Amino acid sequence: MDSEQKKDYTMRISQANRSELVVIVYELFMYSLDTSEEYFKKDNIDEAVRYLKKSQECICELRKSLDFKYDISRNLEELYGYVHRQIVSSITRREPVNYDEIKKVMGSLKEAFTKVAEQDNSAPVMQNTQQIYAGLTYGKGKLNEVFMNNNETSRGFMA
Repeated sequence: MDSEQKKDYTMRISQANRSELVVIVYELFMYSLDTSEEYFKKDNIDEAVRYLKKSQECICELRKSLDFKYDISRNLEELYGYVHRQIVSSITRREPVNYDEIKKVMGSLKEAFTKVAEQDNSAPVMQNTQQIYAGLTYGKGKLNEVFMNNNETSRGFMA
């Protein structure tokens, strides 16, 4: 992931509510899985395994975020467990295992959570962050981000 992509994800995370954060984790999972597949094709096994471990971290984060007071969480736990086992198998065998099936399962879940996030109007999880406004700069023809806060002293930790 290049620095521009990291910057975009950082901005999205700072402005996201809970549902949007889940979608971002799914996106990062898919990115890591796709990147590992590319490295396997290039015979760069060490880099492929490194990105598989990042995918594994995403799955662990999704599992930790489950709220078991809802019945669907048990189903999601089973699906995440299946995907996690396939990733662990890929890491230990040092070759892709069931990537098509993993992409199918996680892609469907990502699509469902994206629809949920579109309907979620809750406030961002991170409070006390800068508001980001984007617009075109005159004559430059590129997107420029502007940070605006009415009370800049209220940012950060309060003692």
